[in-house]
Amino acid sequence: MRDESSSPDQLPSDPLDELLVFGNLETRRRFLKKVAGTSAALTLGPRLVAFAADQIATTPANQNSISMIDVQLKINGAIHKLQLDPRTTLLDTLREHLQLTGSKKGCDHGQCGACTVLVNGRRINSCLSLAIVHEGDEITTVEGLAKGDALHPMQAAFVEHDGFQCGYCTPGQICSAVACVQEGHAKGDAQIREFMSGNLCRCGAYPNIVEAIKQARDQIEGAQNS
Repeated sequence: MRDESSSPDQLPSDPLDELLVFGNLETRRRFLKKVAGTSAALTLGPRLVAFAADQIATTPANQNSISMIDVQLKINGAIHKLQLDPRTTLLDTLREHLQLTGSKKGCDHGQCGACTVLVNGRRINSCLSLAIVHEGDEITTVEGLAKGDALHPMQAAFVEHDGFQCGYCTPGQICSAVACVQEGHAKGDAQIREFMSGNLCRCGAYPNIVEAIKQARDQIEGAQNS
């Protein structure tokens, strides 16, 4: 006599009630349950996707929009009037909006120094600074150090002493080196290495960089004293 308390899957069945499905022995009940579940998913899935797409399409665009703001920046002696997302970094402004691509995006976390520029004579990591906070500041990039075809003494010294290999870090190294001399932190090799430690050179051209900075230091100080 059949036990009515048994679950449907535990009921004794005719041997013919068993099917071999993909190598597994299945009862017809289990097989039909799986087929029914798969059919429901195939039927409802496209409808759910279409519903989600409709919800996105009907969402007002202004809910996710960012108001652009007017910004005026003085870079390498020239005034630039821009409309920027207030979240735009100074580095992205230079590279993407003004095509001043000398400043490089390396780590984008302020750790490598490839993006170093001068702001009011002081070096900063432009990847960590928002452009909008620099209205009224004097911003100098590596492109602004030279005077026409005449290289800045630091640029010329880097060339003479082969202070670069791949060259990716060089613009940031040069800007940082100019500030290092102006700060009075280039009195000896140890001091130069310490105050240039925020600028990484993956090619390992550090000895040549130190020699270039010392040469430029002597030229800059000589010009200031003459």
